[in-house]
Amino acid sequence: MQAGTLALAVCFSLGATDASSRFNDLGHRMMCTCSCAQLLGECNHVGCPESGRERDELKAAIADGKSDQEILSWFSAKYGATMLAAPTTKGFDLVAWIAPFAVLAAATLGTFLLVRRWSVSRTALAAVDTSTMDPAERERREKIRRETGEGGF
Repeated sequence: MQAGTLALAVCFSLGATDASSRFNDLGHRMMCTCSCAQLLGECNHVGCPESGRERDELKAAIADGKSDQEILSWFSAKYGATMLAAPTTKGFDLVAWIAPFAVLAAATLGTFLLVRRWSVSRTALAAVDTSTMDPAERERREKIRRETGEGGF
C-alpha cells in the first residue's frame, strides 16, 4: 500500500518539475504585453510582436534553473505588475482579492436592511388609526387604496 502511494507521488512530482509543464504553468500565469488581453501561453493573434520574445525569455529563465517566484518577479519588474495574470496576495494587491467579497457582503446586508425597513414601514402605515385623521386626508387615502387595489397605503 505504501509503495503504491510512493510510486504515485513520484510520478506526479516528476511531471511537476518537467520544463514543458513549468513553461505551460508559468505561461498561463502571465499576460502577453501586446495589449491582446490574452495569457502569454495562449497569445495566438497573427504577427504578435511580443509573445515570441517573452516566451523565449521564459524558456531561458526555466533553463537557468530559476524558481517560479523568481521568474514571475523578474517578468513583473521588467514589464510591470500588469504582466501577472492574477494580482499577488501581498500589500495593496490584496485589496483586489478582498474587495469583490466585501462589496457582495455590503450589498447583501444593504438589501436585507432595506427590505426590512420597507416591511416595517408598510406595517406601521397599515396600523394608522384613520378615525382621528382629517376627513380630507382619509378620503385621499381611500381613493389611493381604491385606485391601487391594495389593502393599505
